[in-house]
Amino acid sequence: MSSPKLQQYLELSKIHRNIAFRMGATKSYEFSVKENKLAAVAKALGHPARIAILQLLAKRQTCVCGDIVDELPLSQSTVSQHLKELKEAGLITGEIEGAKVCYCIDATEWKAAQAVLNQLFETFKGGSKCC
Repeated sequence: MSSPKLQQYLELSKIHRNIAFRMGATKSYEFSVKENKLAAVAKALGHPARIAILQLLAKRQTCVCGDIVDELPLSQSTVSQHLKELKEAGLITGEIEGAKVCYCIDATEWKAAQAVLNQLFETFKGGSKCC
């Protein structure tokens, strides 16, 4: 039971515990770490509220959760849920400052996400004989 694919799955589950749990029935361990990372990033980018949060954080460099709530037409609990998804994907970090949490984009993960997205889009070479 210690196949390389199982070992890969166990490693992924340490990194992305929540994602591995949700995707258990889809056999995420059958895919590469890169494919699982790309799926996690795509999932995080898959909601307009999360895109708006990322745009806000990119523009302001840092933001307190309450400031994000003031900018979006969503409740505080909904914004917190979206922030949680972005944190789980590794795109943002949150630092406790007194009674508030200050969020910012994780520059290293941001660049890694950009790289895997670019690699995906660069695999298509285009051509006139496409369906």
